[in-house]
Amino acid sequence: MQHAHNPVDWFPWGEEALRKAAAENKPLLVSIGYAACHWCHVMERESFEDEEIARVMNEHFVNVKIDREERPDLDHIYMDAVQAITGSGGWPLNVFLTPAGKPFYGGTYFPPRPLHNRPSWKEVLQGIAAAFKGKRGELEDQAEALTAHLAKSHLPGLGRKDTGEEGQAADPDRKSLRSLYENIMKSADRTDGGFGHAPKFPQTFIIQFLLHYHYFTGEAEALEQACLSLDKMILGGIYDQVGGGFSRYSTDGQWLVPHFEKMLYDNALLVIVCSEAWQITKKELYRETILQTMEFIGRELRSPEGAFYTALDADSEGEEGKYYVWEKEEVDSILGSASELFCAWYGITGKGNWEGRNILHRPVPVEVFLKDRGFGSLDREEVEKILSAGRAKLLEYRCRRVRPGLDDKILLGWNALMNSACSKAYAALGVDRYREWAVVNMDFLLGRFQGVGIHRFYHSYKEGQAKFPAFLDDYAYLVSALIQLQEITGEPGYLLKAREIYEFIVENFSEKESDFFFYTHRDQKDVIIRKKEIFDGATPSGNSVMAFNLYSLSVLFDEPDWARRADGMVSALTGVISGYPVSFGLWATFKQALTYVIPEVVITGRDLRAVRNDFLSKFVSYRVYQSATVENTQFPLLRGKPVEEHPLIFLCENYTCQLPVNEVDVLIRNLENVQKFKD
Repeated sequence: MQHAHNPVDWFPWGEEALRKAAAENKPLLVSIGYAACHWCHVMERESFEDEEIARVMNEHFVNVKIDREERPDLDHIYMDAVQAITGSGGWPLNVFLTPAGKPFYGGTYFPPRPLHNRPSWKEVLQGIAAAFKGKRGELEDQAEALTAHLAKSHLPGLGRKDTGEEGQAADPDRKSLRSLYENIMKSADRTDGGFGHAPKFPQTFIIQFLLHYHYFTGEAEALEQACLSLDKMILGGIYDQVGGGFSRYSTDGQWLVPHFEKMLYDNALLVIVCSEAWQITKKELYRETILQTMEFIGRELRSPEGAFYTALDADSEGEEGKYYVWEKEEVDSILGSASELFCAWYGITGKGNWEGRNILHRPVPVEVFLKDRGFGSLDREEVEKILSAGRAKLLEYRCRRVRPGLDDKILLGWNALMNSACSKAYAALGVDRYREWAVVNMDFLLGRFQGVGIHRFYHSYKEGQAKFPAFLDDYAYLVSALIQLQEITGEPGYLLKAREIYEFIVENFSEKESDFFFYTHRDQKDVIIRKKEIFDGATPSGNSVMAFNLYSLSVLFDEPDWARRADGMVSALTGVISGYPVSFGLWATFKQALTYVIPEVVITGRDLRAVRNDFLSKFVSYRVYQSATVENTQFPLLRGKPVEEHPLIFLCENYTCQLPVNEVDVLIRNLENVQKFKD
């Protein structure tokens, strides 16, 4: 939609474009981006809005524009192709295909004029057009070879079911977990938090693994690195100090200068990990961050129907970050006498810290601030009152600026991630509004996204229309959200729906030769290959989430083969999880859970909400949990559990339960004895 008025004759991906390419004997030029992508906007302004460049594109190519968030399946395939060709990838992704849809050349951003040994976009277009006419056979051979490579480029071991010793995913030797942990810590930034070098991404799955590793082992260093990473992000410019919420990543190593786009999935994942960090540490910073981020999501990304929009742009008025940065004089005029303290707290100076303006951050801890910055006469409560009032004034002022563009499409998978974040935040903080959001959102997803056949669920929804068959990630995240929603509500219907969807996944996404799942439905015909996505990247792999789902559902419905399949998935990846944990963070957390005892917890009682909320507020690494206010024989965990006036709490393993207790603190002590192994 953003490119609708370009002079380029853009087509959507589909039969019309493919037929036109075949009929006119032209290559396809597929350009993939997303609404909040800064460099996509740059290339549009420089090249796609240029009449001469558009003439070359229209004359020699059939031009296809794809939103990668609407069609992640196509993005995955053609991103892999470009990475194989060039060794790197990113967006905008520009790839050239034969009329049959097979890639033979591509790249990312191309400048309008030659720059730093990079050819101009016009030169690339002319070169490809000439090669397609003069060396067609070579390009066809290259496309066939590249497509064959993409079809075979899965990790070793994923094309077969493992048996014997290789099938033992839950390695009883905890030394392997120690090795995995040490590999993670090799990439840890012990000064500024996070992992690796700039640009820095939140890496929530690795932080989560460290929190869970600390839970099982008591390793202080694991908790310290997890909290350091969260603290530095929250205190840095990647976190919106005025309005709450996180940007996608930091361009520097100190988390100061963000890439200003705000994505729904990032904020969902960070709410989840902050909720767990709060449960473990009870550190006020995490509670505040959850509240502020959820407030941001409710204010700027939640639709009137209770769905969640996709993203906010990095740019406004053609400038990246303009909406979010401040000049000191501007802050002085808004805050008056409170400005001195506010500017000192948020590092605001006349010189600025980014292109002459200020990205708000918190450069010093509160204790140092009060002691060394000349505000010692104020106590912490007075300081926070001044800062809170200042943030509210700046937010009100900022809302009058030209706002960044809103990507208002609604994605099933990202909404399911946010639904899980609502459940996690409710469990951690007990804020009823978050529970209500989760329930309303799930009603929306189950109502507006459902279809029939290959469209059992749709992937994307906008302006009353759902479209594109849902992908594995959509289904996996949705099942996970349903499992978590039944935990905070006690409604068994969510579990029955989760089972129904899981059975659809098994029938339509399974690979016969392995325990894994394909990314696309078996009857989807508009992709050149079916991929199995296993890496935990910016969002979790649908396969890693399915491994968690399989285990939970296996216990909840007494289906041991499902647990064996989850074991088999982890077994096939044991080597790469240990060797490359940063790319397999969620897998690593599940492998860790399988290495220890996974307990089963049941709470029954006619009035159990207070006890349930007390239990949910506690951090327990991985467990299967169910509650009931009436006797229920439908679910194995609930059978034979009496329902009395006062709550009863059962701790079980393989459906064998200890005597019930009445207090959550007693349960937690018993849980620690069950889950932790004293070496």
